[in-house]
Amino acid sequence: LLSALTPRALAAPPSGIGEVMNYGRLREGMIPLWAGEGDLPTPAFICAAAARSLDDGETFYTWQRGIPDLRAALARWHERLYGGSFSAERFFVTGSGMQSIQLALTALAGPGDEVIVPTPAWPNFAAAVGVRGARAVELPMTFSGDRGWSLDLDRLAATVTPATRAIFVNSPCNPTGWTASRDDLARILELARRHGLWIVADEVYGRFVWDGSARAPSFHDVAAPEDRVIFVNTFSKNWAMTGWRIGWIETPPALGQVIENLIQYSTSGVAVFLQRGAIAALDEGDKFLAGQIARIAESRSILCEALAATGRIRFAPPPGAFYLFFGIDGEADTSKLGLRLVDEANIGLAPGAAFGAAGAGWLRLCFARSPEQMSEATRRLVAWLDRRRADPDPTFDPATLS
Repeated sequence: LLSALTPRALAAPPSGIGEVMNYGRLREGMIPLWAGEGDLPTPAFICAAAARSLDDGETFYTWQRGIPDLRAALARWHERLYGGSFSAERFFVTGSGMQSIQLALTALAGPGDEVIVPTPAWPNFAAAVGVRGARAVELPMTFSGDRGWSLDLDRLAATVTPATRAIFVNSPCNPTGWTASRDDLARILELARRHGLWIVADEVYGRFVWDGSARAPSFHDVAAPEDRVIFVNTFSKNWAMTGWRIGWIETPPALGQVIENLIQYSTSGVAVFLQRGAIAALDEGDKFLAGQIARIAESRSILCEALAATGRIRFAPPPGAFYLFFGIDGEADTSKLGLRLVDEANIGLAPGAAFGAAGAGWLRLCFARSPEQMSEATRRLVAWLDRRRADPDPTFDPATLS
């Protein structure tokens, strides 16, 4: 049967993150730090808005671009965050940030085209490029113990070829936490303008920065309204809505009919009750988001301080997002190590190889958890390191986890 499928479908890679999740998700007492979500459920005020919509009978087909109320709320939220004026005509409601990426790539790239992806990077982007028949060109970032991860912009410029159609920029970055400066973004934009390229800007973690700033630098700070920049975003991270599968895409208004058509032929729009919850998130969610940021910042400090004290973990404190990307000396095969840590420490981490070739030998840990849970997860990891040092090939005793 498989031979009857298309080569693009067959070439879609399995998820290295999913492998570990499926292996460990039913383990009793597991602390799951493998996925990009926290431990808080969606706040009640968002759920209540969605429930009211259902009670009001808003269960019919709706606007392909998103209901006008939500598109207006997105414009208001962007004005508060970035300043200036935003038109609702720039925003389109999607069935997740992932669908926003798919729509952007469908509009921009096809067979024979290339999209530059700095790596380590969230694997779904490169996979989505491949499913559309284009080629994801991995551009390895570099790690320095003093400076953390960095993107060589001269090397980025040298990677552009006549086949290049777009550059994917995820800042703050999943999984490394790399956060582009305003100057970095201006230089990337200038490169794109010079070659007539598009930028797909994934700024999902823009509110999760750890230098005290209200937000990370954004292409909104340097781009003109008609620049070739497509923003992809989601309600998942800011407002604990991962399971809702609702996001948005922001483009120059000239692309409006094309984006509407692509939505029409993929999902025919997002359920109205989900959109009502999203409006509540945008208009009433600042207090919840501030609380989330504060608690994650505390968990980040707990984790980084404890792991730095071991002297056996290779990492730099991430300036943005809510992941620690780290390596353990002597552990090169982190795909197998992720499975071992499920068995031997009852914690779930994502293998770095899932994030591209540049991630081999690293692990990703999501610290968007309560400080109490992060303290326990860190204790388990440090205890595992201690057992490993005492006996490189120990016989695991589950009682050591209690």
